[in-house]
Amino acid sequence: MTKHVAVLMGGWSAEREVSLVSGAAVAKALRERAFRVTIIDVDRSIATVLAALQPDVAFNALHGRFGEDGTIQGVLEVLGIPYTHSGLLASALAMNKPAAKAVFARAGIQVPEGAVYARQEVARRHVMTPPYVVKPLNEGSSIGVTIVFEGENRTIANETWEYGEDVLVERYIPGREIHVAVMGDRALGAIEIKPRGRFYDYQAKYTPGFADHVMPAPLPRGDYDAALAIALDAHRALGCRGVSRADLRYDDTGPNTAFYALEVNTQPGMTPLSLVPEIAAHAGIGFGDLVDWMIEDASCPR
Repeated sequence: MTKHVAVLMGGWSAEREVSLVSGAAVAKALRERAFRVTIIDVDRSIATVLAALQPDVAFNALHGRFGEDGTIQGVLEVLGIPYTHSGLLASALAMNKPAAKAVFARAGIQVPEGAVYARQEVARRHVMTPPYVVKPLNEGSSIGVTIVFEGENRTIANETWEYGEDVLVERYIPGREIHVAVMGDRALGAIEIKPRGRFYDYQAKYTPGFADHVMPAPLPRGDYDAALAIALDAHRALGCRGVSRADLRYDDTGPNTAFYALEVNTQPGMTPLSLVPEIAAHAGIGFGDLVDWMIEDASCPR
């Protein structure tokens, strides 16, 4: 029988528009594979909608809070609907940046020095010697991220801030932006991103021409393999399943190179500019095959 797939997209997080693009691409690919597809623009009635619909699988194309932080995963588990990507606990851990960093550190994965501070304290003074990075605790797509370089008087006091009363402040890691896609129990490859602006921010991620993608990442063979190993270790340390993407900084500015794990995205984007489909394509896995695999990999704890 043809599987009935509910594609969950949209929602009300700061990443709603990105989710709509991801969901539309996924729905198109699934229909081309002859799946029966129902698109759901998620609102707070989602439990009632899904209970009435009773799909065979939910493809979770939501991004940001509620969709990535374990909330929708809990709803799907209560309803007994198999779903794509990571489970409740892994999703919650990965979305909470300080919690994820603690897990990485315990697993022996190097992370940037940093701590959680009250937003107002960070707005008043430099809590760390610049350069440093200020991040919301649980947003994705670089939303709310600010980099403060030496000699600048640029803090979140200058920004419109809507992302909670606590923030994560980390030492800025110089070097290069490396991202690794993990699919199940293997790392597919590493890509380097070269943003044309200040850093790989929301605009650079979703606007053509704002960043260059170099696939495969031009790293020494040993370092390339190390990046793949770190991503897989991080995926496993959080308890992820399905597809994830590890975001790394590669510091090659000194005599010795070093990788730092920034975060793991348990529901990476599926837009035309998204990195996981690009990495998968280089590994010989087309978009349709990738989506098909994710449907087959979907599960729900019983």
